[in-house]
Amino acid sequence: MREPKSIVDEMMSKDTFSQWLGIEIMELGEGHCTLKMTVRAEMCNGFGVTHGGITYSFADSALAFACNSQGIKSMSIETGISHTNPVFPGDVLTAEARELSLKNKIAIYDIPVKNQKGELVALFKGTVYRSGKEW
Repeated sequence: MREPKSIVDEMMSKDTFSQWLGIEIMELGEGHCTLKMTVRAEMCNGFGVTHGGITYSFADSALAFACNSQGIKSMSIETGISHTNPVFPGDVLTAEARELSLKNKIAIYDIPVKNQKGELVALFKGTVYRSGKEW
């Protein structure tokens, strides 16, 4: 089986959206991943707060990297997010994807997103389909 870093490096090299977000991989292992990013002004909506899609996409990238780090090509089949606090330009976000359940074809992940103060700004949950195809 390939090492998680090798898999995620390959994914990230082709993932121009995650690159645009400015995502940094802080920690990585089989079934888990911690990412960091800084919110920029162009990521805000008409209310002057970060668009919910940015936080969602950030957590979704953590999900993708965590579930594929197991060495099996996997993709989300159901995701959801709860936004608990506003996010502003300049905030530094951290998303920590944690595996809750791993089965042959399905895995479930929990991804809290926190700001630089350690405050929970969103809680993302994702279910993925494991294709059975190795990286």
